[in-house]
Formats: sequence, C-alpha cells, structure tokens
Amino acid sequence: MELFNYSPEEWSAIYLSLKVALICTVIALPFAIGIGWFLARKDFYGKPVFEGIIHLPLVLPPVTTGYLLLLIFGVNGFLGKWLNDALGISIAFSFWAAVIASVVVSFPLVTRSIRLAIELVDRNYEEAAQTLGASGFKVFFTITLPLALPGVISGFILSFARSLGEFGATITFAGNIQGETQTLPLAIFSKMQIPGQESSTFKLVLASIIISLAAMIFAEYLNRKVIKRKRKWETS
Repeated sequence: MELFNYSPEEWSAIYLSLKVALICTVIALPFAIGIGWFLARKDFYGKPVFEGIIHLPLVLPPVTTGYLLLLIFGVNGFLGKWLNDALGISIAFSFWAAVIASVVVSFPLVTRSIRLAIELVDRNYEEAAQTLGASGFKVFFTITLPLALPGVISGFILSFARSLGEFGATITFAGNIQGETQTLPLAIFSKMQIPGQESSTFKLVLASIIISLAAMIFAEYLNRKVIKRKRKWETS
C-alpha cells in the first residue's frame, strides 16, 4: 500500500475539506470576536438565554443541526424558498451548504475561546486608555484584541479543526456529493461502506490525522509567539 499515492477522488475530498474549513473559519471569526466581546463585557436581561442559543450546536446532535438548517435553507424552508424564488439561489446540497453547516457547528467553540480570552484581559488597561481619550474602537483594536490574541488564535484553530471533522450536519444538509460536498469525513464514511476499500479508507484517515495534527502544532507555535510578545508588552 502506497500511503501517499492518492487518487483524484481522494485528493478532491482532501482539498474540499481544507477549502470548507478555511472559508468557514474566515467567515466565523469576525462574528465570533464581536459576540465574544459582547458576552465578556456586557450584562443584559436574557443573557443566559442568548448564551444558550449561541452554544446550542455544541450539545445538539449534529444531524439535528443539519435538519434544522434544512428546514431553514431547504427549497421549501422559510428562508431557502425565498432565496430560490426571488434570487434563484439554492443552498441546500451545495458547496455553500457544507460551509454553513461547518460555521454553525464550529461557531460556539471559537466564540467561547475568544470570550474567555477577553474576560482575562485586565480592564484597567482599557480604562486607562479611555481616560487618555481613546475611543471604544481604538481601545478594542489596540488593547483588548492584542491581549486576547492567544484566545483568538486558539479559537481560529479550533474552528478550523472542527470543520475538518464535521460529518453529521454536513451529510444531512449538504449531502455526500463527490467533488461538491464530499469532505474527508464523508469520503471516509463512503469508503468504509465498500468492501475492499480498506487501503483507501486508511489513507484518508491518515490524511485527516496529519492535517489536524499540523493545525494543532501550528496553533501551539503561534500561541507561544503571541504569549512571549504579550509578556514583553506588559513589562515594557
């Protein structure tokens, strides 16, 4: 068995997984930063309910999440029907359905990581900057966000890694279409159902392990760099 001799079909699944995970993370990160800051710094009526809704995909079975997305964005869904009738856009069982499924499932992880990082930022730094005339936006981008950067990076990698492993919501909402929505987990699942495909299955499993491990090592490297810079900034 040649471990790294992948067929075009297998390369397609690997490429599609990386593409979906990267797009998912880029889309989710700005919203997660905003909501993470909002949850860390604001108290309001109904906050526990809002937090519960944000974190609901963490505890819901992924298939349930996919079914709910199908009810919303399917051709007969209340939003999907309008998109299809008014704009001719069909989301369900498409590449963007795979992206949306990954965003919804991974969003609580990145939001929670960023929120915890912002909560650890000393408010005295923010208040000192405000007393010197800095606006709220300037304080956030020059004080809060740089100090919370390790959590932002962790959230980014968590979102990326979770997207790579997404299966239940994707197969329910996006289907298992080769070259369109068949990501690594779906390709592994498909190969497992075919007798004599043990070699191909193992190669795909190996690829998923290597990609995930590389992402975690890279995240740890970036975290160490950022933490060193943060300590240097705090002591200067």
